[in-house]
Amino acid sequence: MEAPIRLLLVDDHTLFLDGLSSILDDVEDMKVIGKVTSGGDALKFLEGHTPDILITDLSMPGLSGIELVKCVKKAFPHILIIVLTMHNDRPTISEIIQAEADGYLLKNTRKKELLEAIRHIASHGTYYSKEVLSIVKDLYLKEKKSQRKSTEIQLTDRELEVLKLITEEKSSKEIADQLSISTRTVDSHRKNILAKTKARTLVGLVKFAFEHGLARLDQPRS
Repeated sequence: MEAPIRLLLVDDHTLFLDGLSSILDDVEDMKVIGKVTSGGDALKFLEGHTPDILITDLSMPGLSGIELVKCVKKAFPHILIIVLTMHNDRPTISEIIQAEADGYLLKNTRKKELLEAIRHIASHGTYYSKEVLSIVKDLYLKEKKSQRKSTEIQLTDRELEVLKLITEEKSSKEIADQLSISTRTVDSHRKNILAKTKARTLVGLVKFAFEHGLARLDQPRS
């Protein structure tokens, strides 16, 4: 049996924090290793512990969720981050995408989707709820064509295939199965694409694909 996904929960509402912890504690392949009520406490916790995924709200006293995402991505880039919040406005979503959070879900998300998102991100994917994806799509559709960047970056046909599947939120295993190649080969392609595009993270790579017209936001999630 594989090790459970280690989670750190951050939310200043204790009742919600305890409820979320209770839900996740009952899931066999997940383990809550910490729960804190502020961004500052989250950073202190990370000095001595290493979760696989940090799940955070945005509106908190002191260090905000957005600031926390930026700090964690800079100091602990290997830690994956899911934003779980009530905020669904375009400016906030845009800022979170720029900060390169790995997932964004609204607090009205059902338990099934939350667990799916955690597992998907743990296998090195990205996950945005349907409501959030709809808003992201609108953001990009409103860009003027003249503002869309052209690119001379040369990706091979296989790299373009892998990139497209990455933007569809496929994990390395799912991409390998679909293309009939090994996960090691997928990871090699992913590394090459990151190097060529100069994207620092998976989310940065997805942003690059959208900005350069190499991917679409209207693919149905499998």
